[in-house]
Amino acid sequence: MKTLLIVSTLALMTFVSPPSHATGAHAATEGPSKAVSTQMAVRDLWVDHIFWIRSVVVAKADKNKKAETLADQQVVENAKKIAGVIEPFYGKPASEKLFGLLAGHYGAVKDYMNATLPTPNTEKQKSATEKLTTNAIEIATFLSGANPNLPKDTLVSLLAAHGGHHIAQINEIQKKDFTAEAQTWADMKQHMYTLSDALVGGIGKQFPEKFK
Repeated sequence: MKTLLIVSTLALMTFVSPPSHATGAHAATEGPSKAVSTQMAVRDLWVDHIFWIRSVVVAKADKNKKAETLADQQVVENAKKIAGVIEPFYGKPASEKLFGLLAGHYGAVKDYMNATLPTPNTEKQKSATEKLTTNAIEIATFLSGANPNLPKDTLVSLLAAHGGHHIAQINEIQKKDFTAEAQTWADMKQHMYTLSDALVGGIGKQFPEKFK
């Protein structure tokens, strides 16, 4: 998984950076550009994505139904916000399409969680993993079809690595291996930066006038 992440990151180096419209002393005096502000905001949304999904998993492991329900609602609200990021560029139908795909992603993660907690079921885990992989391809196909600056193969590898992080985290929480899970969380968070920067960078290249 770590090798996949390294390869994905190297592949992204040519297009992840959002466009810059200020340099030198001028940049220092005018503050963060719109591109950088967008980049930071989208990073926060993707980190919230993994935070709330982890909260669902922990609540499930603790058999805290009330906390699980609350966290589940937050995952859905967060998915709406992530999908809403693309609406100013591609329109509401595209935003709704992405929300549906993100719902599919979460559904597959929940299937894996339910197949693992409290006791792992290998066959159900396999089915959930296949759904997660298929969904990653669907999201990559949709985004790359909308934006030529987002290569499908690169997105597939990024999203597959992201799904792998969810799976590893669920397994570690089930085993109560919180030392390993702490490292997985750190890897997940860094990976969310890579993924969100890729998306914002690709949109910035396609619509540079909207980032001025």
